[in-house]
Amino acid sequence: MQFDWSVIWTHRETLLHGAALTVGLTVVTMLLAVPGGIVLALMRLSSNRLLSNVSLAFVEFFRNLPLILVIYWVFYVMPMAADVQFSPLTTALVALVCNVSAYNAETFRAGINSIRKGQMEAALAIGMSRRQAMFKVVIPQAARRILPVLASTWISLFKDTSLVSVIAVSELAYSAMQVRAQTFRVLEMLTAMAVLYWLMGYPQAKLVDWIHRRYGVKE
Repeated sequence: MQFDWSVIWTHRETLLHGAALTVGLTVVTMLLAVPGGIVLALMRLSSNRLLSNVSLAFVEFFRNLPLILVIYWVFYVMPMAADVQFSPLTTALVALVCNVSAYNAETFRAGINSIRKGQMEAALAIGMSRRQAMFKVVIPQAARRILPVLASTWISLFKDTSLVSVIAVSELAYSAMQVRAQTFRVLEMLTAMAVLYWLMGYPQAKLVDWIHRRYGVKE
């Protein structure tokens, strides 16, 4: 068997473009899924039964479906069922944001619930409204508790973006597969893809380890 590693250098721009899109998908998804998770968590904790049930239904639906199925459903079923057609990139974002928002909602809810009720009662006692107490007292404390979990979610999301390659989103996995199909260099391109993912993922994993050590709350 002969190897031709030069194919990686020849197609470096395609691979780097795919890597950049992978990072971009991850960043944009988290930028949307963090506030989405906060809204869903507050809805779930609301005394309004309708809001609470809507949040519960959303979270349980998307949290218990495989991400790949959500991607297929948004890309293939929605156009037929609701006459709504998304581009592959938009489809990827919609599916990823819905999935990650559901997980973030439970993370935020657990963080908020971990704050002692006395904190809220003390804030109310000094004249804050319930909304002010939530955003000025409870949520800032909860944020520190959930930061390590959110960091781990980021790492998981970074790897899961490769699933959107099935609908021709030109991120790293799709780009590598396209080059592989054109060059017939299977081992070389899969190795290049693995190395690029590792080079991008390892520093992030070490950062997550540091966040767990620095911000992890021990009762």
